[in-house]
Amino acid sequence: MVGVRTRSFQSVQLLVVDVFQSFDIHADRQGRATHRVGTDCVPLTPHAHQRLREERLPIDWSAQPSTRAASDVSARAIAAARDALRRIPDDRSLLADLSDSDLLRALGVLGDDGALSRAGELLFCESPDHDSQIIYQYRQTPGGEAVAVERLPYPLILAFEQAMAFIWARRNVTPLTLPNGQQIEIADFPEAAVREALSNALIHRDYRLDQRVNIEHSPAAFVAISPGSLVGSVTSQNILTHASTPRNPALAKAARMLRLAEETGRGVDRMFREMIRSGQEVPVIEDGPDFVRVVLAGGAPRTSIARFVAQLPVEEREDTDTMLVLYTLCQRRTINSAELAPVLQKGEPETELILRRLSQDTPGILEPTRESRRARRRQYRLRSDAMRLLGAAVRYNRRTVDEIDRKVLAHITEYGRVTNRTLQNMFDIDVWRARDLLADLQARELLTRTSDAARGRNVEYGPGPKFPKPRVRAKKLSKPSEVRAVDPDEDQTLF
Repeated sequence: MVGVRTRSFQSVQLLVVDVFQSFDIHADRQGRATHRVGTDCVPLTPHAHQRLREERLPIDWSAQPSTRAASDVSARAIAAARDALRRIPDDRSLLADLSDSDLLRALGVLGDDGALSRAGELLFCESPDHDSQIIYQYRQTPGGEAVAVERLPYPLILAFEQAMAFIWARRNVTPLTLPNGQQIEIADFPEAAVREALSNALIHRDYRLDQRVNIEHSPAAFVAISPGSLVGSVTSQNILTHASTPRNPALAKAARMLRLAEETGRGVDRMFREMIRSGQEVPVIEDGPDFVRVVLAGGAPRTSIARFVAQLPVEEREDTDTMLVLYTLCQRRTINSAELAPVLQKGEPETELILRRLSQDTPGILEPTRESRRARRRQYRLRSDAMRLLGAAVRYNRRTVDEIDRKVLAHITEYGRVTNRTLQNMFDIDVWRARDLLADLQARELLTRTSDAARGRNVEYGPGPKFPKPRVRAKKLSKPSEVRAVDPDEDQTLF
């Protein structure tokens, strides 16, 4: 049954039809149940039909009893669980002192009849066939041959720790100095983002598919491929804001208690936030009919973004919306709430509130454009201070080497000197980027230091040995034989 009601909207009477989602799976007159794949309606396979029915009822596959008992658990897995609990700074650390059976019951994986649930079997039992839970491959380039292949068997808690150890051992680190002198290190793949990608692949995968979680690791990319599609109504377009919908609730609960997964079930938010904070691209999530693929881009981070974020208030550094707004405005000159709403996966009114908050004095990252200040829908841009600190990370603010050379040399030709502050104001960059430009110009002998000061804001630079000399052009007069030299101050060409 559906409900029909009337509603007045802008002086127009509308009929609103409310269609409520059914828990049943409906079929046509021939008994065929279909689902949407892209733009097509595709018949459900028997496996997909069963999975969809269990998700709607819901039936938790991981909570059902297994054939294993508490005596079958791995001693190494139990020890790893106790170590994980002791590192948690809350009451869960007390669980580490319980007996094995009481610990398993506290995690919700041991029934009153002494049988482990499937979640308990996955987490704590060795596979009798030594099946691999994770296949980890490391390549020098994403398309190259694997130079290391590791097959990690059950139990899940040990496989997770081993995979993280392999990934973290091959990390590349970029040192970064903040304006206050503090030194931090930025990994090519943030540990928190990798943990969330790996834990989501293991905890929310479809264990009824006889496949493995595949990890493909290279300096340029980290890829996690898990069997099974996204759960229920979760899509790659709403995954940031959709309510947590675990495929295996019992397994997810135990993993959260052991700190293998994000406490509030919003690990995808953390992946996006950590990647942007580290100066990398946002994660790419691909949802197929029987797989989910998460790609984290690696390579050298954009240190100007990491340095800028590190100086923001703590509450803004931990805000995924703030990071996504910052990331978007590094790609686009201006944006409004309608354009940003799909990026944040929120409604337009809520997105407008976020933009207005970021344009206030605190934190003061954005500002409305002059033309849209009185408009109903404002256009926002980065403030000049933010743009200067972000430097080359703002893509539309980048300049080629030739353009930088031309402007700097033209300035010296006119004024005879240049300083670090001059370059900051000329190109809207920070002191470190200006320092790098001056070092490059000195290395190419276009500039040389002309002041007595060797460090600090009073250092001045002037023409170097290879500074372009003004050209002298010949000017043709009325008589071919009459040629005179043109005064360099009249007409100069630098290149």
